[in-house]
Formats: sequence, structure tokens, C-alpha cells
Amino acid sequence: MARKWLRWLPAVTVPAVIAGGVLAGSLPASAVDPLPAKTPEQVLQLIAQHREAALSGTLEQSSELGLPELPQAGPGAGSSETAWLELLTGPHTARVYLDGTDKRVQVMDRFAERNAIRHGNELWFYNSKDNTAAHVQLPAGAADRHAATEGTVPTPEELAGKLLAKLDPGTDVSVGPDIEVAGRTAYQLLLTPQSAATLLASVAVYVDGQSGLPLGVELKSRGQSDPAFRTVFTSLKLEAPDASVFAFTPPPGAAVKEIPAPTHQAEGATPPSGKESKDARRSTVTGSGWEAVVELPAGTGESMSGAAALLQQAAVPVPGGRLLSTALVNVLILDDGRVFAGSVPLERLQAAAVPR
Repeated sequence: MARKWLRWLPAVTVPAVIAGGVLAGSLPASAVDPLPAKTPEQVLQLIAQHREAALSGTLEQSSELGLPELPQAGPGAGSSETAWLELLTGPHTARVYLDGTDKRVQVMDRFAERNAIRHGNELWFYNSKDNTAAHVQLPAGAADRHAATEGTVPTPEELAGKLLAKLDPGTDVSVGPDIEVAGRTAYQLLLTPQSAATLLASVAVYVDGQSGLPLGVELKSRGQSDPAFRTVFTSLKLEAPDASVFAFTPPPGAAVKEIPAPTHQAEGATPPSGKESKDARRSTVTGSGWEAVVELPAGTGESMSGAAALLQQAAVPVPGGRLLSTALVNVLILDDGRVFAGSVPLERLQAAAVPR
């Protein structure tokens, strides 16, 4: 997990009580064995210092984003490449296995399963629904197991890392009552943005009291009583899984697609021939923290093909384009092809779209 958010520690504002008890009524069972009292700074340090390189467990994810029902027909509907969109709706169960750089995320659907597997320098994606697989041969020395399986159900550690990266002095931070998650006693780190210009009302990160591993994350949006998004371990073993879980061979008859390994340009490096690389101009960010807005230039959506087509169908017309609105994130797709997204109201996206 990235540790850049540790620079924010000295600026932590700790309220005595989270205003109004924003997370009351939606927490896991209370812990039986109390943990030693810790300040928010100490819990953040506990997360930063954890080094759990091996584990296996079951994750439960639920989403109440208010996302419009995605079309079942038309361009892109039902294809493997758009399966990640379905992960944003309804409940999902996933089995997670980690051992060093090896990782497997197994999403259990009602009549099928999806797998993302990193084993050594081999990366596989498999969908049993249509018996399709994709394979990537990663470059030697590739070490980021998290990036290798993006687009599947996120682990609490991955999601907590992204959320903690947004911490700034405008976030109230406190430690709630101890709770029990997957049979382990955990601290409850509570984050509440002070800004009224974000859709996010609060975040709860459940932190294992012994290892510092995030065991669960819950997000609430403004005006919504139930969690908008929640992912939490329901069972967990902090030990190396059997090595066989990382071995994968496509089943008979599977359609296998070879995908070129991604290339990464060093930060600050000059692209060949002095030209700006395609990746370098892929997105820009205005604002910061919870109010950040990401802009994708015109033409970016073309690479998303079926996924972009489904999002376009689910969006509603607004002046100058179409809006995909959820409880936590708004996405503005302009008529000129540009895309603006953020955990902010439509007005903020429209303001960011005005040329300066």
C-alpha cells in the first residue's frame, strides 16, 4: 500500500465524537476482547507498518450506489469486457489468496466465477460464464501484485490505501469502538470530510488490532442511511495458502487471448522524440482530496469499447452531454468526447469542464 498519506499525520484533526454518529447502526458486531486504546495517528501508523505478505480469506462486498440498471441488450451488453461494471451493483462474494507477489481473486457469481491470477510473471484472467481467458506475460521483476488484478473485487487493504491517500487537514479523523471482523478484534478508524462539496459523508476502516491489516471498509454517501459501498472479510487466515491455488491452466475449449505486457514510463522521463506519450496525457486532475475531479481527454472512451457503450446508455441527458450519477461518484460525458469524474456534484464537474 502506498504510504504517501503518512505525510498528513501531523495535521490530523481529532474530534471527541464523530458528529451525529454517522456510522451508527451499520457496524459489525462489537468486539469481545478490548484492544489497547490508540489515537488516530497510532492507528494510521499501525496500518502503515503492517507487512502481511500471505493470507487467504473470503470477502463480502455490497453496493447501494443507486447505479441505473445497465442495459441487457445493445453494444457491449453481456460481454466479458464489461463484466467489471456488474461488480458495482449488488452483493458479491470473493475468495482472496496472497503469498508474496502471487495473488488470486476468485469472484463467485451465482452460476459462474471470474478469476484474476498473478503467479510469478504470469497473469491470467478467466471468466467461466463464456469460458474465455486472457494471458499476460509480465516483464521480469514486476512486483506490483495489486495493479495486476485491478478491476476485480478490491481488498480492504487496496481500497483503504486509495481512500487514505485523499486525507488532508479538511478531514476529521477519530477512533470508534472496537469491533469484531472475521473473528478478529479490530480498531475502527473513522474519516469524515469537512467539505460540503463532496458526495462522501464518511468512511470507516476496520484495522486488525494485531497485524494492522485493513479487514474492511465502509463508505456512506450524503443523504443515504445505508452504506453505499462495503467490503469486509468474513473469514481470514494470516498464513500462506497452498501453492496450488496460484497454478492456472485454461480449461478445455477456452478461448485464450494473449495481451501485450503493459509498459511503464519512469516518472519525469522524456518520451521518445520529445513527444508526449499517450499515457502521460491520458488524464488530468483538478482540485484535491475528496473534491478532486479527473478529466479524460476526448477519444479515451474509444479504448473502452463495450464498457463505454453501456455507460453511455445508462447516463441521462444534461446540458452539453450525459451524466452517469451514483451515490458516491458522478461521471460527466461531454458531447465533445471529454469525460469528467469525481465524488462531487454535477455542478463541480461542469465547472471543471469550462476551458481556462
